[in-house]
Amino acid sequence: MATANDIRKGMAIKYNGEVCTVLDVQHRTPGNLRAFVQATIRQIKSGKSSTVRFSSTEQVEVVPMNSRRLEFSYEDQSGYNFIDPQTYETVTLKDDVVGDAKQYLVENLSVMIQYSDDRPLQIELPPNVTLKVVEAPEGVRGDTATNVTKPAKLENGMTVQVPLFIKAGERVKVDTRTGQYMSRA
Repeated sequence: MATANDIRKGMAIKYNGEVCTVLDVQHRTPGNLRAFVQATIRQIKSGKSSTVRFSSTEQVEVVPMNSRRLEFSYEDQSGYNFIDPQTYETVTLKDDVVGDAKQYLVENLSVMIQYSDDRPLQIELPPNVTLKVVEAPEGVRGDTATNVTKPAKLENGMTVQVPLFIKAGERVKVDTRTGQYMSRA
């Protein structure tokens, strides 16, 4: 058993008898009151998210998780399909498990999928992905004393701010944590 202070984003815990994933954690210490941990959790069975408070010394049951490396293959009406590179087994995940990671999924992207009791909990993306620029307007040279950027549309539909020298057809690295341009690929 761990204390509430040990809870981290991405962990799986048991709350009210249900297995939940921790989406966000904040340690709060209000003025003259006792410290507490506020966590946003999502129940695995129902998919419902809620914000709960734990006393900082409260005992929390951590559910063991295992991970598996899979490659994204394609998306269809049944969900997001991943393939295991060793066994060539296909795993289909629903939209609620994939979550915000879906905007970065491109063919053959290798991701880690966290499992608990053979149920997929969440996807762990690599720190950055390489995407192709589909549309990039011509940069207007003028005030170049500062870092001038322009919007560019990527193959996954995202729009990011890129430097003026990036043109359509080039490949760029995008940070998956912030969604910002990093460099040319």
